[in-house]
Amino acid sequence: MGLLKTLLIILLFYYGFKVLSRLFAPLMLKYLSKKAEQRFGGQFRDFGNQRQPQPKQKEGEITIDKMPNNKKSNNSVGEYVDYEEIE
Repeated sequence: MGLLKTLLIILLFYYGFKVLSRLFAPLMLKYLSKKAEQRFGGQFRDFGNQRQPQPKQKEGEITIDKMPNNKKSNNSVGEYVDYEEIE
């Protein structure tokens, strides 16, 4: 009698969980998607506000925002040889 009672309780929980998940799953998914949208939307909204406005430039005018770093080559390493891969 105890085994039958245990199986009946397990089946009751299983089917109860299935029915409740069908009822509440759409609500949970809607809630989770709304939270994810808020989280991602907030990141992109903050990113747009960080950009500084660029001053107006005349047409044809050139400006350099960042100077490239001059890398000094190490002559003790050897000569650099350009090559092509042959397949």
